[in-house]
Amino acid sequence: MRRESTGSYEVTAAGGERVRAFIPQPLPPSPALQLDARAQGELERALLSLGRLDGVSSQLPSTHLFLYTYVRKEAVLSSQIEGTQSTLSDLLLFELKEEPGVPLDDVVEVSNYVRALEHGLKRLREGFPLSNRLIREIHGLLLSRGRGQGKSPGEFRRSQNWIGGTRPGNAHFVPPPPQRVQGAMADLEKFLHDPSVPPLLKAALAHVQFETIHPFLDGNGRVGRLLVTLLLCTERILSEPMLYMSLFLKENRRRYYELLDAVRSHGEWEEWVEFFATGVADTAEGAVATARRLQEVADADRERIEGLGRRAASAPAVHRVLQRTPIATIPHLAKKTHRTLPTIAKALDVLMELGIVREITGKQRRRVYSYRRYISLLSEGTEPLR
Repeated sequence: MRRESTGSYEVTAAGGERVRAFIPQPLPPSPALQLDARAQGELERALLSLGRLDGVSSQLPSTHLFLYTYVRKEAVLSSQIEGTQSTLSDLLLFELKEEPGVPLDDVVEVSNYVRALEHGLKRLREGFPLSNRLIREIHGLLLSRGRGQGKSPGEFRRSQNWIGGTRPGNAHFVPPPPQRVQGAMADLEKFLHDPSVPPLLKAALAHVQFETIHPFLDGNGRVGRLLVTLLLCTERILSEPMLYMSLFLKENRRRYYELLDAVRSHGEWEEWVEFFATGVADTAEGAVATARRLQEVADADRERIEGLGRRAASAPAVHRVLQRTPIATIPHLAKKTHRTLPTIAKALDVLMELGIVREITGKQRRRVYSYRRYISLLSEGTEPLR
């Protein structure tokens, strides 16, 4: 549905040029959404898929083990959309203090994303509201190290930014002037707590509004994607942070950007809502499938290890740790299992004999081991963008 007015323009100075900056109308859209049967159907499918995903999270015997690595997969994907080239293996190696073999700033940015997400979830569990203060805290951690340090971490911007183009004058889109950011974000915060808007619809609308305001100098895309998961958790649609849409947006990024433009220029919210609902449903269904496949792999490998009887020794304990950190060193495994280094080395020999684990450095010292099938499943879709 086309809308005559989706916001207003204000002429402002940026980079020595005069540009028209867009100020979106506060949510919800006016006139009200008119979703057709197809969009309603996708919203219903999304809610059913989220329910199944939430059910899987409560059934997994090791939900925290799954989440530990799944969160890191999302960090890799979300950061790749912004141009980093790190893989999931790079991040896990970085966290082990090993050399990832890619530009260090790339891996640091992904690691920052993990810290920011975990901080946001921790604050929500403590009862802190989803608010602009929390959004700024998350942004502060996201840009705390690496390339973003000089871009006002944790602060709404005080200068004009733009999207696309080499300068403000040829930009694809110019967000609100800096003096309008605080008010626009206050309106968005109010909308986040509007009980009359269904949570899934609220997440769809809030994501676009946040990206349109573009309140930070850097990191807006990553924070905007985090906002979806945090909102669904705080609205109790999900009891665990199991939904991450970066893979869907990565695979459909051209359509994603087209729909953001359509909302801003013509108020085509209905098309965006349908796309968003499809993304939620596909993502939730994919997460359910991944969780089940990972559990099947872990269960099958555990049975093979237990079949060795006494010869398995400490291999079951090492196998449990590898489900949380599927790339690990002998010292790391020794610390987590409270076993000696020689004991861990013997257990890894057993796991390599079974084909469950492989050594990935080829070195004699500081060797690194990978839970082969587990990391392969988790890495699906995380190949760097080219």
